[in-house]
Amino acid sequence: MAKVLFKQWGPFAVLLIIAILALFIPLLPNFDEGKYSAPDIAFVLIAAALVFLMTPGLAFFYGGMVHRKNVLSTMIKSVVAAGVITVLWIVVGFSLAFGDTIGGFIGNPTTFLFFQGVNSGPAWGTIPLSLFAVFQLMFAIITPGLVVGAVAERIRFTSYILFIVLFALFVYSPLAHWTWSPEGFLLKMGVLDFAGGTVVHISAGMAALAGALVLKRRKSHIEHQEVPPANIPYVLIGTGLLWFGWFGFNAGSALGANSLAVSAFLTTNTAAGAAGLAWMFFDVARGKKPSVLGFCIGAVVGLVAITPGAGFVSIPSSIFIGVIAAVISNLVVSWKQKTSLDDTLDVFPCHGVGGIVGMLLTGVFATKTVNSAGADGLFYGNPEFFFTQLKGAVIVIIFSFVVSFIIFKLINVVQPIRVTSEEEEEGLDASQHNEKYSQGTLIVESTGQEINNPAF
Repeated sequence: MAKVLFKQWGPFAVLLIIAILALFIPLLPNFDEGKYSAPDIAFVLIAAALVFLMTPGLAFFYGGMVHRKNVLSTMIKSVVAAGVITVLWIVVGFSLAFGDTIGGFIGNPTTFLFFQGVNSGPAWGTIPLSLFAVFQLMFAIITPGLVVGAVAERIRFTSYILFIVLFALFVYSPLAHWTWSPEGFLLKMGVLDFAGGTVVHISAGMAALAGALVLKRRKSHIEHQEVPPANIPYVLIGTGLLWFGWFGFNAGSALGANSLAVSAFLTTNTAAGAAGLAWMFFDVARGKKPSVLGFCIGAVVGLVAITPGAGFVSIPSSIFIGVIAAVISNLVVSWKQKTSLDDTLDVFPCHGVGGIVGMLLTGVFATKTVNSAGADGLFYGNPEFFFTQLKGAVIVIIFSFVVSFIIFKLINVVQPIRVTSEEEEEGLDASQHNEKYSQGTLIVESTGQEINNPAF
């Protein structure tokens, strides 16, 4: 009885305690606006909003590709991170990622506890610390949402919520500190990651691989059943929102309205376009028909691959990066389909492998001509930087996979991480949320009411 009550009331009780504690945090005055650049503040505010738009974009992208009986459960797993990570980031996440360093590995959790002092904190370049914190929050929100695609159609919703919390605390925040904090050990080692190739995409890709291994295969995967996408127009909408939001993701990482932001904007768009075409044309060369899904997936792979080098590589080289990343990810997807690995929506081949390729190619094509604060890569006569990127990628790969695997195993000890076979057969929309998505009709199980909506 006590266990049932804790399961029902535990999450709400934790949130209520946090809400009450927040009332006792001392207030400090806001930053002095005269210290900062108004255009840069406006630019980064818009960029943060664009990055947030990627979260519902990801929900549409993933939701359109799963089985019809799992559309809503897949979409909410992306969107609910906006709630969980926002609260966690305010309480302790930002402190762990950007607080006073503890050996270059993690921030002091008390530095900005409950965002204390962030509003009146020191400048981050030409913008307030509070604006930098909210911009980084948007990155933290979308990262665990990326993992959803690998564990879709079989993970319990409550287990996924617990995963978000543990992943943010023990994987995302340390990686953000290593890579982007001025005292982070990867940054001091010389590793360059402009907008999240390691922190976001490699970490999510390796967590996706760990999750797929722990949750094991779906029944449909074991029986080699074809799972038709629920709604390909949703995938198109999601791709458009992701592509649009990625301009904030990459160009916004310049943290100012400047020429570097323009360059990052252009490399982002160029790599996405080239990768979308490369995926589609490569499929055609291998005897397939050009597909909507192929172009959309390829474009996202291009966006992933250009992310670490968006502000370090030239616009022409971004074409090469997009094409190579799309071909490699396409081949890994084909290889994966011949194995027993059940990564539902190919998160590891697309985000994990795409992020790795992007990090390594940044080590090849980075140039100080684009960004004087960066480095020259292998293509410009500096093999040392390429090997620095390689070492950084290997460190992040191992750390992300091992810690994520432990997190998934730990959750499975606390409660079953996977739904029952009956719940899987019924679909997670109904079994986890008491709702159904079905060809234009949203059926609310508790009332039996049907809501017809042509948008579905």
